[in-house]
Amino acid sequence: MSRIIDSHEKNMIGDKVKQIRKQKRMSQQALSDRLETLAIYVCRGSISRIEDKSRTVTDIELYGLSQVLDTPIDSFFEDVPSDFRLTSPSERKSSVTLK
Repeated sequence: MSRIIDSHEKNMIGDKVKQIRKQKRMSQQALSDRLETLAIYVCRGSISRIEDKSRTVTDIELYGLSQVLDTPIDSFFEDVPSDFRLTSPSERKSSVTLK
């Protein structure tokens, strides 16, 4: 299955996860351990890759991060650049010029 990710960054929330985790004085290992109590298995190395945006984040992982970090899900997206915009397939087709 192909992925619809056009840049080298594989998630939009890594910086925010790191910021919130550090504000809560939590290590990557502690975050991993707390996620495991919710039956969400993300090793310390994967937390690191999420934070440096070299790994995607599943919906259940996002939910777990929200629960463990006691942060609303939408808070992870507050610092997404304003020029970033998801487009629908129909919008992408209409922007293609045929010769």
